[in-house]
Amino acid sequence: MEPQRASLALSLIIFNLLLTTTTQNPSCQSTCGSLHLSYPFGSGPGCGSPTFQPYITCKTTTKQLLLTTHTGSYPITSISYSTNTLTLTPPSMSTCTSMQPCPSNLGLDWASPFQLGASTFILLSCQPPTSSLTLKDSSPICDPSYSHLCAAIYTCPSVTALNLPLFPPTNTCCVYSPGNLDAKGELDLRGLKCKGYTSVVSLGDYPTDPNKWEYGVALKYNHGGGLDGGIVETKCKSCEMSGGVCGYATSDNSFLCVCKNGDYNTTSDCSSDNYSGVQEQGVIWSPESGSDLPASSAWKIWFGLLALADLIILTA
Repeated sequence: MEPQRASLALSLIIFNLLLTTTTQNPSCQSTCGSLHLSYPFGSGPGCGSPTFQPYITCKTTTKQLLLTTHTGSYPITSISYSTNTLTLTPPSMSTCTSMQPCPSNLGLDWASPFQLGASTFILLSCQPPTSSLTLKDSSPICDPSYSHLCAAIYTCPSVTALNLPLFPPTNTCCVYSPGNLDAKGELDLRGLKCKGYTSVVSLGDYPTDPNKWEYGVALKYNHGGGLDGGIVETKCKSCEMSGGVCGYATSDNSFLCVCKNGDYNTTSDCSSDNYSGVQEQGVIWSPESGSDLPASSAWKIWFGLLALADLIILTA
């Protein structure tokens, strides 16, 4: 009886593991929190454009879209598909209501499809005088014509978090616009000897009131060539118009249109002419298989059934 009990326990473990793995297979989503996701953005691997992975992911626990680089992960708060821009809100970026020392540099990966956009960087609590602040082998970076922005941001009571007094002298502040990254793709705050920074996307109608500025780091993105070159205006547009989400096969990066939240996928769009039947929820199906069985999950189901059959025989 002992061998039978051991076989029964092993069968139960295998079946539960396979069932869990199968039902938890993720699918592509058209939203992440309040953000609408359209090509080239995706919610995870196999979704959106392969050139945007592994930089863009949707954190399922917080429903937050993140850009991940070699310096950290940054929440994305807005995307403009018409201008190919997005806005980041780095956790260590200061605002008028919340200033904090920046423990790490802000950086982008040179190989990624993202570049700095039209943002105004304001470096805070720097070693005075900032008029002599330079990057390595470059001219002074601070623009004195924007000194009024330093005077405005230094009216915020939260400057004390940067070890500054209330209404500190503006010679510890530097407006760096347009900002550039160094050879490592970073805004080197430590090298510039500044304790913090903020970035302003828009001053709005109140250029002297930092409480009403729009804070964030603007980035430009490009689709790139190759696979992305003709996808947006052809297959992807057709896919999204039919209710699908644009994605790709992780095996070879070929285009896929993921339909019905992952019930099935096709190589074109989600019209009824391009699929047969309704397939299992949560599984992205392979167009190369030529059948209605999921390429990545069929073997798990069969092994699960075999384990269950073994369980039934042993308990009979």
